[in-house]
Amino acid sequence: MEPLLQHLERFSEVLAVSRTTHVSTWDPATVRRALQWARYLRHIHKRFGRHARISKALERRLQNQWKQPGDSGPAPAPGLANFQALGHCDQLLSLRLLANPALGDASFHYLLQQLFPGPGVPDAEEETLQGSLARLARRRAAIHMLRFNAYGENPVLQEDSLMKTQAELLLRRLQEVGEAEAGGSGRLLSSLWERSPQNNFLKVVAAALLLPPSSPRPQEEELELGSPRTPGEEGQELLRWLLGKSDVMVAFCRSLPAGLLTSVAGRHPELSRVYLGLLTDWGRQLRYSLQKGLWIGTESQDVPWEELLSRFQSLCQAPPPLKDEVFTALKSCKAQDGDFEVPGLSIWTDLLLSLGSSA
Repeated sequence: MEPLLQHLERFSEVLAVSRTTHVSTWDPATVRRALQWARYLRHIHKRFGRHARISKALERRLQNQWKQPGDSGPAPAPGLANFQALGHCDQLLSLRLLANPALGDASFHYLLQQLFPGPGVPDAEEETLQGSLARLARRRAAIHMLRFNAYGENPVLQEDSLMKTQAELLLRRLQEVGEAEAGGSGRLLSSLWERSPQNNFLKVVAAALLLPPSSPRPQEEELELGSPRTPGEEGQELLRWLLGKSDVMVAFCRSLPAGLLTSVAGRHPELSRVYLGLLTDWGRQLRYSLQKGLWIGTESQDVPWEELLSRFQSLCQAPPPLKDEVFTALKSCKAQDGDFEVPGLSIWTDLLLSLGSSA
């Protein structure tokens, strides 16, 4: 028991140090050993989580570690705060290191590779660090990381700061892979789509497409790398990959909330045209039911009328030119469908009536 307690104390100290300037001396091997140590303690949590006597003893040791002489209340915990923290100590360590500007470039890149390992790299752990960080994001345990960034023009991004973090890491990883190997960015994205939780991945892609273009590199860095990349090029590569994958694009437009898609469409005209084309295709699949008095799908995968209307309403609330393009497309479909004015004969007439437009 005592060796385990000592392990716990030493790692708690490592976790506390991860927030300081001392990490400037950490090389990738040091970071790797720290993560391996954290994963070992995560297994300890999994093994002893239901043993009340052992877990209480471990938690008592942690609480006493940071207690100052004469303190009567709970001690501040720059390291591990309690036994439950063992269950995600590798995530906490990674997030603290990523947020620490003192971490060296080589160690930072090593952490990025753990988050986005790239195609063909087998997972050494039963749960990847990328997946565990995604779970941590849903618990909002690291929103403090990017509070100093002000993306006021994108309220959608403000709702989840850690999603912004993942988006920035994705673009940085695309930059590294693209510089190292021709076509590497596309292979990385395809691998992430196949191996990651797909709904979370699509949200990260949307967040990345909403980020402002990156600033130019310093001249010294351009000389080291040989051929400088244009600011925002990673976002354009991401957009090209998305538009070139029809199955991913359909999932992107069907799975994500209407407001988020409207924000992305407003930033990227190429994507807005594809999105609008999918919406009109989905509208053509609906048939009017005289019995129910509404538009219904004939197949289970058809988009319901309510969802279709909601997505068009969101687009029509966007500023020009997107709003104008949407109304133009709807009026064109209405004209091709017979230019009816009576409800129930053309879905485009009913959409325009619901949207408050005079056709």
